[in-house]
Amino acid sequence: MTKDYLNVFLIEDDEGKRIFFENIFTDSKIAITTNTFHNVKCVMDLLGEEDILVPEMVWINKSILEKDNSEFLSEIKSDVKFNTMVILIYSENFKNDEEDDFLVKGANILMKLPDNYKDMKKIVSEIITINWQYHTSGFNKNNFIMKV
Repeated sequence: MTKDYLNVFLIEDDEGKRIFFENIFTDSKIAITTNTFHNVKCVMDLLGEEDILVPEMVWINKSILEKDNSEFLSEIKSDVKFNTMVILIYSENFKNDEEDDFLVKGANILMKLPDNYKDMKKIVSEIITINWQYHTSGFNKNNFIMKV
């Protein structure tokens, strides 16, 4: 069953970035329901509940994964319940070996944050649109990888 909106989890501990993302999601032509979290543990606790509505996308700041020293990607990708979920990791910068590591562990999208709001809005909107196309078409998201 296809919903007429995207359910998005945003994991961000910086209030400014969180507001940027929430504003972009709100302005999107595609309906988005956003749940925001400050750390990975809160998300894992929520996703562990029986009757949780699995989000179509999880946006997570790379620095949070590093701070929490988390096995978030491994845990998520090992549970078939989350096969349809797209995981996007964003950062101001990625090291080359980090990019490969995140993709191997199960991230679907790596996004380098632009240095201005206009470019950020454009890139985030494109990612949302592409994910919406996957969501509404029923394409297999397990094979979906993108780097922007």
